[in-house]
Amino acid sequence: MGFARTCSVALVGVEGVVVEVQADLEPGVAAFTLVGLPDKSLVESRDRVRAAVVNSGAEWPQKKLTVGLSPASVPKSGSGFDLAVACAVLGATELIDPREIADLVLIGELGLDGRVRPVRGVLPAVLAAAEAGYRQVVVPEQTAAEASLVPGISVLGVRSLRQLIAVLTDAPVPEEEPAGEGRPDAMLAGLMVPGAGLGAGLAADADRGSLPDLADVAGQQGARMALEVAAAGRHHLLLTGPPGAGKTMLAERLPAILPPLTKQEALEVTAVHSVAGILPPGQPLVSTPPYCAPHHSATMQSLVGGGNGLPRPGAVSLAHCGVLFLDEAPEFTGHALDALRQPLESGHVVVARAAGVVRLPARFLMVLAANPCPCGRHTLNGAGCECPASVIRRYQARLSGPLLDRVDLRVEVEPVSRQALLGSGCRGEATADVAERVCAARERAAARLAGTPWTTNSEVPGHELRTRWQVAPGALAAVERDLERGLLTARGLDRVLRVAWTVADLADHDRPEEEDVAMALELRTGIARGAPLVFGGGR
Repeated sequence: MGFARTCSVALVGVEGVVVEVQADLEPGVAAFTLVGLPDKSLVESRDRVRAAVVNSGAEWPQKKLTVGLSPASVPKSGSGFDLAVACAVLGATELIDPREIADLVLIGELGLDGRVRPVRGVLPAVLAAAEAGYRQVVVPEQTAAEASLVPGISVLGVRSLRQLIAVLTDAPVPEEEPAGEGRPDAMLAGLMVPGAGLGAGLAADADRGSLPDLADVAGQQGARMALEVAAAGRHHLLLTGPPGAGKTMLAERLPAILPPLTKQEALEVTAVHSVAGILPPGQPLVSTPPYCAPHHSATMQSLVGGGNGLPRPGAVSLAHCGVLFLDEAPEFTGHALDALRQPLESGHVVVARAAGVVRLPARFLMVLAANPCPCGRHTLNGAGCECPASVIRRYQARLSGPLLDRVDLRVEVEPVSRQALLGSGCRGEATADVAERVCAARERAAARLAGTPWTTNSEVPGHELRTRWQVAPGALAAVERDLERGLLTARGLDRVLRVAWTVADLADHDRPEEEDVAMALELRTGIARGAPLVFGGGR
């Protein structure tokens, strides 16, 4: 009788659980049994592993073979267990010393010829192994750079089972020929899943210099200012206006003025993208804020996460630490929009399905764009809008009150004037200049919030803003009047305070003054308060 064990990782959402892979050989009729709650793709690993072992030059045991995956109560899916199953079997036959693989974490799919194919979710799997105390992992060579992002882990990248057997037995390591230059590498086929991404042509890994420049936007001084405030404090934004006013242009330029991701944020974003299958090969770390713009026909499951079996990350998770842009927001279904309420408040989404409950990160900056009416010409003088008043009210009511109450900034985007569009010297401020002010404001907020669980103004609870960090005396007079008139809710008051602190950070004020609060109130309610609308050019 032979017995060996090794380890792999099962992913539940973007969190990993270390799984012990045990192989037991007993005398009897040759059979291969796989137990431990495997899914269909994992059950098929019996045939893949058998063919891979034989084609790697090893002998397949002609005995009763049982492979167990523990803990048995955790659902296991995918082909990433193949390499661990093969090594456990070879350890049970004593071709490999069982002690060499007992504390080794192996992740990878096996081809029938014995080559090790990359799988999705390597980064969160290695993170889970590191948290569990493991220090050595074996992954496909193509994902070794991704696994190496985890500190304190020794990573071995292999191209074939034959190479791994040689390493574990101290034999000469055979050379495996990579794909020839100019030829596609079929081994990378499993890394990116077609249709899994919900982007709009602005890749998360794109060079910041290649992103659209804010200087391309003509006019729209108020909307540009709101964009800057949104980026500085991570405040959600609603842009309303007629078609062609520049709402989409503004939203597409928002990621470029956001600060680069911190190391922890980069790991979180990369983990989500790796699990979703949209992490580009050769670029293991996402360092710039992602941009996700789903079509208005997107379902609720595609926004918050779903799919067969355990839920997969949706648009809110793919936009984690970045921008979620919902163009033509009233055209989304009401159920899909209202499903955003929880992640807007908590920064994560909990998806419950029959197969299990998954908690996915979803701390994003939401930008909504909407027309004033179905034809889009309601606010234009002499534009010939023929929409009845009841139709306009019904159209605008598609954005529910509870959802809009969670949006900090509401801006009317007016049509661009002829002079602003065609006049000379009307080019707006460049992205680099705005991004510099945003980074400075973020640093001021981070210094003030040092030692707290929060890093941006939008995360600070209202109670703390009203008691611990107070505004200048008399600055809340207009806010108190709006609160008494019912123009502001309690949540609205807290959000005005958060925006006021962001405005003060951009203006380099020690605390919000009366004009900072007036600007925050104007951005919140959309009612002009006579507040200045320019940063960086004097106030």
